[in-house]
Amino acid sequence: MARPQSVRIVEVGPRDGLQNEPGVVPLAAKVALIDALADAGLKVIESGSFVSPKWVPQMADTAAVLAEIDRREGVRYPVLAPNLKGLELALASGVEEVAVFTAASEAFAAKNINCTIAESLERFTPVLDLARARGIAVRGYVSCVLGCPYQGEVPVAKVVEVSEALVAMGCYEVSLGDTIGVGTPAKARAMAQAVADHIGLARTAIHFHDTYGQALANVLACLDIGVATVDAAVAGLGGCPYAKGASGNLATEDLVYMLNGLGIETGVDLDRLAAAGRAITAALGRTPASKVAQAMAAKAA
Repeated sequence: MARPQSVRIVEVGPRDGLQNEPGVVPLAAKVALIDALADAGLKVIESGSFVSPKWVPQMADTAAVLAEIDRREGVRYPVLAPNLKGLELALASGVEEVAVFTAASEAFAAKNINCTIAESLERFTPVLDLARARGIAVRGYVSCVLGCPYQGEVPVAKVVEVSEALVAMGCYEVSLGDTIGVGTPAKARAMAQAVADHIGLARTAIHFHDTYGQALANVLACLDIGVATVDAAVAGLGGCPYAKGASGNLATEDLVYMLNGLGIETGVDLDRLAAAGRAITAALGRTPASKVAQAMAAKAA
């Protein structure tokens, strides 16, 4: 067993978690969420995306969010910037890190980003070139690593191929996303191991949705092979707009609680994290999807 002694959590709630909200999330609520997550000890907080407001209206105020947050020393605030225009806007907002995204499924790429996987990678070339020239770190996301809503099974070889391409282009890390949450532990571990064998464990991150309740079990299976970077969203926010029925991301509270129980260091204060989750879900008019947050609230009542 090669479980890591510490895990780097990439908090994706303010971007991946909020991007599909049907109503407008107030700017102040987004800023308060990001500041509260930093207060809780999270060191990487994905804070928005520079994509067309036509496609993702909820992220139209990302520049304003970045201007308003109280940036903490040692905390990174990456944003999604899938094309050159997005990167230029991100640079103007003073970001240190951006992310690009593609898929391991051709059918999903066609529906989600209106191009083939190869075309999506081609589009990233100028983005990576400019980012490198400006000293900006770039993370890669791969969607549908354990299944696709349109084509079903996704070959592990394809996930490996796309991950290798992203690293070859200059991504420092690849986040492997089970976008529709269909993965189970043995498949998740085998997929993550296959990718890590080709790009290295240090570049391998995991991003599981909890549609079938398997996210934590999948994380544990991947921790056992040494994966040490895990994406999660406070209060279990989010889903996938292109995958019908795909519920939220793995809740950060649930992840931290499990890691605490395993004696794995995260640097995150669970009480402050849960408070951040309660505040944003109150602003959205609902309660956290996190089981741990629910249990903590019931205990405090």
